[in-house]
Amino acid sequence: MALRLTGAIRAIAALEAAKGALVLLVGFGLFSLIHHDVQHFAERMVAHAHLNPAARVPRVFLELAGRLTNARLMLLAAGALAYACFRFVEAYGLWYERRWAEWFAVLSAGFYLPFEIAALFKRVSPIGVGALLLNVAIMAFMAYSLMRAPQSKSGHVT
Repeated sequence: MALRLTGAIRAIAALEAAKGALVLLVGFGLFSLIHHDVQHFAERMVAHAHLNPAARVPRVFLELAGRLTNARLMLLAAGALAYACFRFVEAYGLWYERRWAEWFAVLSAGFYLPFEIAALFKRVSPIGVGALLLNVAIMAFMAYSLMRAPQSKSGHVT
């Protein structure tokens, strides 16, 4: 049974590492836009995707791009770096079966629940429902793992 728990925990660790890597790439992308015309870049992206710039989502995207300053880009890139670091630390701890990482995973998944529920009240979407279900499943599994395994002195889950 412990082997199955380890495999599932490592799958969650891999998911957290993937989230961290994705956000890190986005952060590098934001950082690369410093001292560039972000509005022009956004307009090219909308045109390349063959989107109607007058439609709601592309219009909001273009308006936000027009308000991005170098300072805001730097702040967003720094935030992405911080978020990625949290995800990587969590992934490392879960991969090496650290009890603190299991607590971190429960709290981390639980942090997003109110926002995901609020978003579903505004608009139900398959992605929103999937994100909510995934976070609830991770919370439940990690809580189960925490209740099941006693803590050793080294901080490893035994």
